[in-house]
Amino acid sequence: MAPSVKQRKIAILGSRSVGECESWITALHELATQYEHCGLTAPLLTTGKSSLAVQYCEGHFVESYYPTIENTFSHEIVHKGQTFLTEIIDTAGQDEYSLLNSKLYIGIHGYVIVYSVASRQSFDMVRIIRDKLLNHLGADSVPIMIVGNKNDVDPKKQRKISAEEGQALGKELNCGWIETSARNNTNVAKGFELMIAEIEKSQEPDKPAGGGKCSVM
Repeated sequence: MAPSVKQRKIAILGSRSVGECESWITALHELATQYEHCGLTAPLLTTGKSSLAVQYCEGHFVESYYPTIENTFSHEIVHKGQTFLTEIIDTAGQDEYSLLNSKLYIGIHGYVIVYSVASRQSFDMVRIIRDKLLNHLGADSVPIMIVGNKNDVDPKKQRKISAEEGQALGKELNCGWIETSARNNTNVAKGFELMIAEIEKSQEPDKPAGGGKCSVM
């Protein structure tokens, strides 16, 4: 008999790399439009966490310029023969001084914290967001996957965070880690599957870790 479907809830968090005010959002939209009309690539304004969710759940790439909008997606994930009906909450972006929504502490099984490999600021926010979660939950650890998105950028001109640096942060914070490209659909599904793996490890604390946290270059 096939195992029953399990319910899991995942929250996606990441730096809000643009201002919240309407004038900022409008200006960024106009700037992106100007770049598109000129046949150029728009500046790297966000971490792309919303693009990851859309790529994974809907199968297409979208640019994201609205860091204050929250969306919820549903998707089935199969891990080791077990089907998980997963609710994925794409949260509004965070900054150093913002408070995390209280909903992020209720019924959430795991957290995906996204940074852009082209943004030092978003990378530095990973530790801040993780610490906020642990402090509010009063826990030493929770299931977390750190995702370095936009690994399709020019490695010499745009990349600011090396894969080795990202992997080292994951190891230091005792979190899973992977690099992805929402644009090219690289490692997107793998990232969510590894998130489920981290959650399931936490559900069986007495089971041998089998190699520690998940990490994919």
